[in-house]
Amino acid sequence: MSGAAFDPVDFLADAVRIDSTDEDVAEMRSFLVETLDSRGVDVTVDDAGNTIASRGPPPDACTRHVVLNTHIDTVPPHVPYERDGDVVRGRGSCDAKGPLAALLSAFLAVEPGDARVTLAVTPDEEVLSTGAAALDLDGDLYVVGEPTGLDVCTAAKGRFQGTLSLAGVAAHAAEPDSGVNAVAALEAVLGVVRAFDADREAHPDLGTATLTPTVVEGGAATNQVPAACSLVLDRRSVPPETAEGFRSAFEARVREAVPDAVGVEFALTDRPTPFLEAFATDPDHELVRTLSAASRAAGGSGAVRPFTAATEASYFAPAPTVVFGPGVLADDEGAVAHAEREYVRVREVERAAEALARTLDGLVA
Repeated sequence: MSGAAFDPVDFLADAVRIDSTDEDVAEMRSFLVETLDSRGVDVTVDDAGNTIASRGPPPDACTRHVVLNTHIDTVPPHVPYERDGDVVRGRGSCDAKGPLAALLSAFLAVEPGDARVTLAVTPDEEVLSTGAAALDLDGDLYVVGEPTGLDVCTAAKGRFQGTLSLAGVAAHAAEPDSGVNAVAALEAVLGVVRAFDADREAHPDLGTATLTPTVVEGGAATNQVPAACSLVLDRRSVPPETAEGFRSAFEARVREAVPDAVGVEFALTDRPTPFLEAFATDPDHELVRTLSAASRAAGGSGAVRPFTAATEASYFAPAPTVVFGPGVLADDEGAVAHAEREYVRVREVERAAEALARTLDGLVA
């Protein structure tokens, strides 16, 4: 290590000033690389744009491999940096440059001994997660930086999206029985949506899955029986449901519910990376207990709970994985992350850095 002691709040202030809302996060990535390089850490940027740095022996010689992960991209529009006492405002302050600052601080402070600690920072979590999908780190334990208010989050719902297409036969509206009304078939479809999870047990940590119709299109003329209708659905899943398992089950239920004359096809939205599926880590796992105790020791609550948003943590499961960091997705006034008022408290960033440093000391000692 070289240079002055790392200050996560100074790093955060510089990072929030950098606009990383575009698909090209080169400036923010360069700042991260320069920060690591200035402290004598070897760092690489892989073909997917991931920034990766490791400390300790190689994977085949280490006793344990702990991976610290978060992302450098932010949602638009860019919100300029401001500092008001204990509060840092601006885009990315809590999602997720605040968590990044805390993870980086702990990474630079740890002495891993016979263990290995890797910092892996992805470029496009807010879009398609192509960076995370390309990571192949073979870690034993994963800590994913997101705004959790210093709570330790052990599970999160997945998010799938698909479009149901209903095919009918066009006809004159004056003779509706001479056609097959695709829009009318939606009545039965919405019944399937409402009842889809009625006989499924709630997950012990995540509760019930949700299925929400979001966009509907159908019909071509006001005096014509519509021959086509489509419905977009948002699925927030719980383990052990997979994207394909949901797709096939929902299509089968719709096929049973609508008239035989109506064509049915349900296709998941095409994307170059896997959907973010649900994950759950045993709340009694060593990783959870260690981070929870460290959070309390640093001034956090140490509470263990689910995370309320989908996250790249799903790509690292079933390895033990937790989500942790300073800041909150929302407070009593409303949305914080992704909102114009996005902020993080300085003391939370410092406490998160301390908690993560304590956690690494406990896991790799």
